[in-house]
Amino acid sequence: MIPEPDAVPSPTTTASGGPLRVVIAPDSFKGSLSATEAAAALARGWRAVRPDDVILTIPIADGGEGTLDVFSSAVPEAVRNTLDVTGPDGRPATAGWLALPGGTAVVELAQASGLPLMAELDPLKAQTVGLGETIAAALDAGSRRILVALGGSASTDGGTGLLTALGARFLDSAGRPLPPGGGSLRSLATVDLTGLRAAPPDGVHCLVDVDAPLLGPTGAAAVFGPQKGAGRAEITLLDAGLARLVECMEQAGAAAGLAASPGAGAAGGTAYGLAAALGATLVPGAITIAEHAGLRAALAGADLLITGEGRFDQTSLAGKVVGAVAALAAGAGLPLVVVAGQIAADPPAGGHTLALTDLAGGRATALAQPVHWLEEAGLLLARRNSDGVARAAIRRP
Repeated sequence: MIPEPDAVPSPTTTASGGPLRVVIAPDSFKGSLSATEAAAALARGWRAVRPDDVILTIPIADGGEGTLDVFSSAVPEAVRNTLDVTGPDGRPATAGWLALPGGTAVVELAQASGLPLMAELDPLKAQTVGLGETIAAALDAGSRRILVALGGSASTDGGTGLLTALGARFLDSAGRPLPPGGGSLRSLATVDLTGLRAAPPDGVHCLVDVDAPLLGPTGAAAVFGPQKGAGRAEITLLDAGLARLVECMEQAGAAAGLAASPGAGAAGGTAYGLAAALGATLVPGAITIAEHAGLRAALAGADLLITGEGRFDQTSLAGKVVGAVAALAAGAGLPLVVVAGQIAADPPAGGHTLALTDLAGGRATALAQPVHWLEEAGLLLARRNSDGVARAAIRRP
């Protein structure tokens, strides 16, 4: 029996009872399904009950894994390129980038320097060289503008690995290049940017999914270091190294104050490195990708917006896909349903939530068959509209 603790007006009932226009715009269900797969499953479930409705599936990302897939789905003319790069632990990896019409390239950190590419966690030595090699390939192809999707990083090197791949040098007091990784940055003495490749004519733009600064208790090392394997001692070392990087970058001509910018701590400080060395701008990933995917235009005339992610919690509304989609729904005056594997927070204002764990009767069952339970979620939401039941599955923490 599906828990239904509250009775609320159905978000999908129209006065005419005619066909609905439903927009489905989820994030990936990390570790289970891509955003494209999740959107398709929800749509199949809905169509099983209401085949005459107009269903628009618009998968979204926030700058983490799956960003290239989202852009590729949204822009049919996009050309995917692949290359072999240096992975975050030094082993070879295969990464990709997209060439969009007009000379824009989209590069995804998760493919070149992402945490899943590590054979084992190594918070002090993991690096971003592969991301730099991917950016170099996009520059070699003549890209005029580069969007760098930052998310899922394995390292806390402040972007020094990628900048090294683009020609920068990070030297110790004896003039020797530092070993890769954030663990060596405390020994940094000089930053040499004379050989650094120039930014493309229309600039570099970092798609970030967090608003963390670079340093301190809310910065890159303290907040995100533990998920990369850093304990208390490693966090202290990494934070000190990033602070030293800021000092040397500013001595080399970087603008002061960039380290405190919201989002500078994204991807282990990679956002800071790109901003300091290449003048990159930091933009919110989810809303930027949603705009490129055409979500705002798709909402014109819509009756319902459905989004989702693996776990909906207090961080979901702060720079993540669900938060961006919820803001667009509120702006358009649309009812919103968040479908998530787990629900650990109150619904967005004016919205409703549906947990796959409730449908499946537990987390293990939901994880074992995510496609099935997303189809069931779509079916349930459509059925509630069709049979006039004035309820929505809401689970409160």
